[in-house]
Amino acid sequence: MNSRLRRIVNLIVDENTREKVIEIVENPQIHIGGTIYDGLSLDTSPAGISRHHSYPGGFLDHTVASAEIALTLCDVVSKVYRGKVNRDLALAGTILHDIFKPLSYKREAKGYSITALGDRIDHSTLITAELIRRELPLDLIHIVCAHHGGQAGSMWPRTVEALICHLADQADSQLNGEVLRAARYLSRATVGEELDFMTSEEAFEIVNSKTVEGWAAVSEAVEGIKQRRSGKTTTSES
Repeated sequence: MNSRLRRIVNLIVDENTREKVIEIVENPQIHIGGTIYDGLSLDTSPAGISRHHSYPGGFLDHTVASAEIALTLCDVVSKVYRGKVNRDLALAGTILHDIFKPLSYKREAKGYSITALGDRIDHSTLITAELIRRELPLDLIHIVCAHHGGQAGSMWPRTVEALICHLADQADSQLNGEVLRAARYLSRATVGEELDFMTSEEAFEIVNSKTVEGWAAVSEAVEGIKQRRSGKTTTSES
């Protein structure tokens, strides 16, 4: 398991819940009609194909960021509002909410497209069905089932833990999507092109360059990113 993801999973205190999450994360496959479906590795998969985290490693970034936001929201509920919240459930649900997205995507030359599985069953339905098959707790199943909310998904969150997962997912998706959108615009406006598979780190670098030093610095940032990419390619090929 990726070390970033392992650190987050290990924050689940209840041993039984933690082990069940590990079983899924270490082997994110699903069996349907005698066929085993797997997909991109969690390390290389995006978390979206256009709107947010649409780059290699985007899935991990989104999962870790959403988990961190969820933990912060748990602290707000307990410390500020004196409410009760099951941190293990909220964290486990947030870790698992997109775990089958890598089964839904395949990489193309300049982006990603939907697999045959993803074209027929969405990732939320897949993980909900899998958790039911594995007989995990109803409250955990509800968290992943309701993580999109009632407007974009099948139902609204009905528990505090489900609401926390929904808000964490929504917040990170919007943060990432807006930064990528801004960086793409700045790149087009200065050098006339977008970078393929722009990562969040690169997007923040471009946006920050404009904020701190102005338009001229954007071109320098984009060119610097292209040079670093070229250096990595040369190194990997040699």
